[in-house]
Amino acid sequence: MKLFITGIGTDVGKTITSSIIVEALEADYWKPIQAGDLEHSDSHKIQKFISNHKTVIHESSYKLNTPASPHLAAKLDEVTIDLKIIKEPKTKNNLVIEGAGGVFVPLNSSDCIIDLIQKDYKVIVVSRHYLGSINHTLLTIEALKNKKIKIAGIIFSGDENQATEEIILSKTGVACIGRIDNEPYFDQNVIRYYADKFRDNLLNL
Repeated sequence: MKLFITGIGTDVGKTITSSIIVEALEADYWKPIQAGDLEHSDSHKIQKFISNHKTVIHESSYKLNTPASPHLAAKLDEVTIDLKIIKEPKTKNNLVIEGAGGVFVPLNSSDCIIDLIQKDYKVIVVSRHYLGSINHTLLTIEALKNKKIKIAGIIFSGDENQATEEIILSKTGVACIGRIDNEPYFDQNVIRYYADKFRDNLLNL
């Protein structure tokens, strides 16, 4: 199983979500494009948060120096992101692939994050509640459906907002895998707690 983790925007909880899913499935992890924080990258964070010994964290295809949209970070590094260079790692294990920002974050003059999603991937959308998040979530799911991309489910991040969650699930028909509360901190124990909580839903995808 190959699960692509995308969000409705930046800083909505994709890496925490990826950590939980990686831990729950003891899956491999791959971040195709890392922009900025190379010494404390999302791959480093995954390694810190998980406690299983089966997961392999694969090298990013692009490691860009500036914490910015990949197309700009690449330009500042004087490179052009080429989808042909982004090679999915070979593994017999389940694979969790984490995107950058939302589905229409540009990679170059023609491609966006959504163009990284292959036909055999199942997408999990991470939605965090804020004013406007309903619109951003519905637009994200509509864009994925328009490309005929399989959506495995949605994970809500942050404090519960029942009205928001209900309208999103009602309008999209997408299954809710679970919700990650606004925890005071995340460590291996908290990640393991959510991994145990979500595991059955993830195994049924």
